[in-house]
Amino acid sequence: MIRSLTHKVRTRRANRQLGGLLAFVAGAANAGGFLAIQRYTSHMTGIVSEIADNLVLGNFFLGAAGLAALCAFVAGAATTAVLVNWARRRHLHSEYAFSLMLEAVLLLLFGLLGANLNVLVDIFLPTTVLVLSFIMGLQNAIVTKISKAEIRTTHMTGIVTDLGIELGRLFYWNRTHAGNLVHFVEADRDKLGIHASILGLFFAGGLAGALAFKQVGFVATVPLALVLSAVAAPPLWQDLGDWLRRQDRVRT
Repeated sequence: MIRSLTHKVRTRRANRQLGGLLAFVAGAANAGGFLAIQRYTSHMTGIVSEIADNLVLGNFFLGAAGLAALCAFVAGAATTAVLVNWARRRHLHSEYAFSLMLEAVLLLLFGLLGANLNVLVDIFLPTTVLVLSFIMGLQNAIVTKISKAEIRTTHMTGIVTDLGIELGRLFYWNRTHAGNLVHFVEADRDKLGIHASILGLFFAGGLAGALAFKQVGFVATVPLALVLSAVAAPPLWQDLGDWLRRQDRVRT
């Protein structure tokens, strides 16, 4: 099952399972980020609005900080695109695993920075914001690439909107026969299920993350990193084995 989550040949089921897992991780990391720096870094809408507000109010330093977070998010998404396309060009099994393993490493870095925020606050605090923003961009692009933009995992605005649309269609009353022939309204129950599950897992991740960070501190990033590493490891190990076999053939 774990191997199928990052296999380069995708199935709808695998996309949903990976999307659900990453939604849980994003919810937990987002909650931990709020406890560390008192702000959420997964949604860029609020950050872009903050940049505009701070510029108008003359808070140019805060505006520049928001712009840096925005750029870090974009850089994370761009990094995923580079890694995925690089692996595809080389026909590797780990075209999605590289980004997941990088996210695991960065989560550990986030935990390390968060645990030492009282030391060199002026350096560690902005660095933590940038690392979290980069992680969120990186992860969101992973699922977007895998699911062809069907699933998002780090921000829930689109998920909740689509959920509301499908609920509206579900409860719509097709009461006239003539109208039904022209335009019969029917909810996409499959889409309704996936959006509800992603939202629920993000919320569950937020609860679990907040409780874990409150109880044990930033050591809570270790289980998240281990889970991502376990998911990313099989294809990376397979590609490493293929590379070693090619090297043996070259030497012989």
